[in-house]
Amino acid sequence: MNKKLKEISGFFKIEKLKNDKRIVVFLICLLIATVLWFLNALSKDYSTTISYPVKYVSAPKNQFLANKPPEKLDLKVDAHGFTLLRYKLSLSFSPIILNLTSLTKNLNPDSRGYMVNTNNLIGSVSDQISNEISINNIEPAVIQIKFDSLVTKLIPIKPNYELNFKPQFDLKEPVSITPEQAKITGPTSILDTMYFLRTEKKLFGMLDSDKETSMEILHPKNTTISPKKFTINISVERFTEKELKVPIEIQNIPENVNIKLFPSEIKLTILVGLSQFENISSKDFEVFVDYKSVSSTNEDLNVNIGVHPSFVQIQRFSPEKVEYLIETN
Repeated sequence: MNKKLKEISGFFKIEKLKNDKRIVVFLICLLIATVLWFLNALSKDYSTTISYPVKYVSAPKNQFLANKPPEKLDLKVDAHGFTLLRYKLSLSFSPIILNLTSLTKNLNPDSRGYMVNTNNLIGSVSDQISNEISINNIEPAVIQIKFDSLVTKLIPIKPNYELNFKPQFDLKEPVSITPEQAKITGPTSILDTMYFLRTEKKLFGMLDSDKETSMEILHPKNTTISPKKFTINISVERFTEKELKVPIEIQNIPENVNIKLFPSEIKLTILVGLSQFENISSKDFEVFVDYKSVSSTNEDLNVNIGVHPSFVQIQRFSPEKVEYLIETN
């Protein structure tokens, strides 16, 4: 048995194959026969299926493609073997262009939209592929096309930012943006539920001077906006402490009652920007106690800070409670 195996393995040794002309001639003839068979096979007609990508263009005016139709069409075709081989070996195809306006022009929509019979597209698809290929059928048999109305409206921009300041610095005035609104165009189903436009988040750190920069406006898929960015203006200035003596008012006091407070004013410490330091006075602040808080168990009243300028920061005030004396007429 081992002797037979050695004889067989010896027959296939490279050196022996090289020296045996009969084997070389046989292999050459086999190769030629294979090539001729292959060429003869490719010269015949065959039926097969080719998948082609699709691109949908030109929606009707003020309309938007609201669904996701097939991204590929399966074409059942007849063609010569050479032609099919060339297409099968192609790594990619140019997409079939389907004009949405033309597709739906003579169709009546139902609750599902437009239903396009793909067999009616064989002619236009053939023109885009090759006259060497005959298309017999297209799958899927029906393409569903659904449109939504395009609308345009102005929507306020809601910037998303965070401000951090160096010590003793703060906003000189409220942050402003330009423009305050953006024009957005998209499907009615999306825009009907939109009340503002968000932005990318941005952190402004260690501010000690004015800052002006642009920020990107975010918008939903299948919508367009104009402009795509807006400008944010941050006005910064140095703040310093200022002390004021502010008289205390009495609210909800009856007409026949007279009340005296001890003391009758407070010392108020605020942080104010240098640009407003000289302009701010005690008249800009409302400090009060409420007569309704008077009771036999309380000998003093809580002091409250009411209306005050938005550009100042209340640091502290003293006293926070005051004694009182009621005089009746």
